[in-house]
Amino acid sequence: MRHTDEEIEHAAQRFEQLADSLDPENAEVDHTDDLRHIATVSETVRANEASLREAIELARAHGRSWNQVAIALGVSRQAARQRFTDKTHV
Repeated sequence: MRHTDEEIEHAAQRFEQLADSLDPENAEVDHTDDLRHIATVSETVRANEASLREAIELARAHGRSWNQVAIALGVSRQAARQRFTDKTHV
């Protein structure tokens, strides 16, 4: 649905009026610190996951067995292979 220039101008004017009427001293703000924390931790997890995959790929390229990788990860050989075998080149 396309809007006419008049509709857009009217909406812009309503927004200006609303923005002018807001009082920062009395505005209710939804605190999102908990959600920001989740986003930050999630990004850290993704970065660490990428680093872990690179480390495993390097170890495999250096001839390390899945059993050795599994010991370093603290998981079974089968768990290590299932999680990382499709993501490594070796």
